[in-house]
Amino acid sequence: MRRREFITLLGGAAAAWPLAARAQQGEQLRRVGVLLALAEDDPEAKSRLAAFRLGLAKRGWSEGSNVQIVCRFAAASARQPQPFARELVALQPDVVLAHTPPVASALQRESRSVPIVFVNMSDPIGLGLIASLPRPGGNFTGVVHYETGIVGKWLAMLKEIAPHVTRAALVANPKSGSFDYFLKAGEAVAPSLAVEMVPTPVETAADIEHSITSFARASNGGLVFPPDVTSIMHLIIACRQSTHSTYLC
Repeated sequence: MRRREFITLLGGAAAAWPLAARAQQGEQLRRVGVLLALAEDDPEAKSRLAAFRLGLAKRGWSEGSNVQIVCRFAAASARQPQPFARELVALQPDVVLAHTPPVASALQRESRSVPIVFVNMSDPIGLGLIASLPRPGGNFTGVVHYETGIVGKWLAMLKEIAPHVTRAALVANPKSGSFDYFLKAGEAVAPSLAVEMVPTPVETAADIEHSITSFARASNGGLVFPPDVTSIMHLIIACRQSTHSTYLC
């Protein structure tokens, strides 16, 4: 199965690939593994899976007919993704959909041969998943979520909303796999906007509350947070409790 035969559709968390040529050789049931960094009952997980199934159906892949979808859920607040990655690889799937950097890294530790398509990924090169964007190499391919230039746009938007901002905290989970990627990009462009970039790593709801409360003790501060599986709700609550900071969601 050639890597370039995969097409990932990120809109609505749908992903699909044209395997029809192989299906014409016989209605062999293809097995697709899906590993999400979300809880099974999470509304976002349900929405993503529904869109994923719809994307496959539009390309002739009907669950239970010519494709079997095996899902595992590794919520950030529960078990780590490694045991789920091991379970999926043991099932010998034709392909696996990997959601987020930690999930993709866990799958890489389990297999260097099973084709893996990643989504919600910003720095696959830095994580060692692919060699380059035009020539990934290995068994990984996928769609880059955000390139580094987006951080400058986030900071510029923040200054447009609140011109007085001179400090910007980058709030994210360092275990997400993209913290340094966004931080380096922010530090490179921040001086041109007269902004100091403040790295603010968080892993738990308590970390979020403590970090934002501490950061907000000084005026002229703003918050920037990249996509992360750390609880956004706790982040929003902590921001609302702050009286001195402007935040950008």
